[in-house]
Amino acid sequence: MLKIVTHSAEETIQAGYRLGSILARGDMVCLTGGLGSGKTAFTGGIALALGIEGCITSPTFTIVNEYEGKIPLYHFDVYRIADPSEMFEIGFEEYVEGNGVVVIEWAELIKDILPAGYINVVMDQDFKTGSDVRKLSFQFIGGRYAQYEGRLGI
Repeated sequence: MLKIVTHSAEETIQAGYRLGSILARGDMVCLTGGLGSGKTAFTGGIALALGIEGCITSPTFTIVNEYEGKIPLYHFDVYRIADPSEMFEIGFEEYVEGNGVVVIEWAELIKDILPAGYINVVMDQDFKTGSDVRKLSFQFIGGRYAQYEGRLGI
């Protein structure tokens, strides 16, 4: 497991950019962490690396936002999903098997339907200090992702 600490929103975006720069079509990134832990900012960094400009917003009510870039980005926020089976109603498997990068905020809520391989990023913030410090832990799960840790360059 790879761990890094960021000290600002900009550094969290930069960490997402570094990960995004090594992602390929068909990759999945699962983000876990509490409210305000930087999941959407991190996703914004991934989007920048994929050549997507403009504001990246969390699709809390729409469940998924699609962005076009060098590689499409399918950005999920599953916070409001009551049951993982709801994901199939919106075509989740088509996104997973598609030609873009899938990023899922609150992925722990649908862990039972995730594929065997993905990159898991756990994001922790110390709310006691009120700081912008985030602790990011990267897990590279499955054979496809075994090489990614060495390529991340963090």
